[in-house]
Amino acid sequence: MVTATGGGPPSIATLRGSAKRRRKEGAVRGVLLAAAGISLVISVVIVLALLGQAVSFLSHVELSSLWSGQWSPRQGEFDIPTLFIGTIEVALIAMVIATPLGLGAAMYLSEYAGPKTRRRLKPILETLAGIPSVVLGYFALQVINPAIVQTLFATSSTFTIMAAGIGVGILTIPLVASVAEDAMYAVPGSLREAAYGIGARRRTVTTKVVFPAAVSGIMASLILGFSRAIGETMVVAIAAGATGSATRHLNPLEPGQTMTGAIASLAIGSDQVKSSTGLNAFDALYLVGLLLFAMTLGLNLLSERFVRRVRRDY
Repeated sequence: MVTATGGGPPSIATLRGSAKRRRKEGAVRGVLLAAAGISLVISVVIVLALLGQAVSFLSHVELSSLWSGQWSPRQGEFDIPTLFIGTIEVALIAMVIATPLGLGAAMYLSEYAGPKTRRRLKPILETLAGIPSVVLGYFALQVINPAIVQTLFATSSTFTIMAAGIGVGILTIPLVASVAEDAMYAVPGSLREAAYGIGARRRTVTTKVVFPAAVSGIMASLILGFSRAIGETMVVAIAAGATGSATRHLNPLEPGQTMTGAIASLAIGSDQVKSSTGLNAFDALYLVGLLLFAMTLGLNLLSERFVRRVRRDY
């Protein structure tokens, strides 16, 4: 080995580079490490704040009120299953809407659309994610509920979990479609060419070759979409119709309350009054927030574990 000037082998100092360059690299590394550390610290502080306030709330409330059958903070009833059931109902309805439409859009953009069509349609699809959720909430209340829910299911309720779920599903479509399309588009073209070479049709290639090869990314998109649906606030706060109280039920054609809706109601002050038991209803926000954080964290961990298990290298 010789140096660029034709001398002997390079010294250790030469390989390490100039001191000025090392200082710059060290500064960049320090900035990036600080950014990662600050993000971690903020997350830990949020969890500790929620945990501390939630424990304080539980120490001042009767545990039976957490399973009373009704969410009514003003009356001292903090039924957690009411919020959990409403949240899961909205998320499931949203995924019923977002899964076929999102995956269908992803398949078309990845396998059927030409390059020019793909460049035009994908940004248009992703603009759905830019619609303010408060606008879509009123759309669900004024259009989806009367035109779809009341017409198809013969209900007269102005506020329904079904309408809120459909609205959240519309917001979730771009997320599912974008992540799934990226996963399918990343499948090596050699797999498609091999399938076409043995006489497979495009539909067969899409469903039997590309879809299984991209299943890790597709499942990740669905889990992320489910997490997005659980965390949606304004659509359910407007369209579900249970601002102050809700009764536990399983009927999506009736008003209901979700975790995010309850947090919004408590945070804006509509329930920041002492309950009939003398307990400040606002303190329930921290318990609900902690449970919601645990749910989304669990879904993210499940998504990461599943993706690692089924991921394939090509």
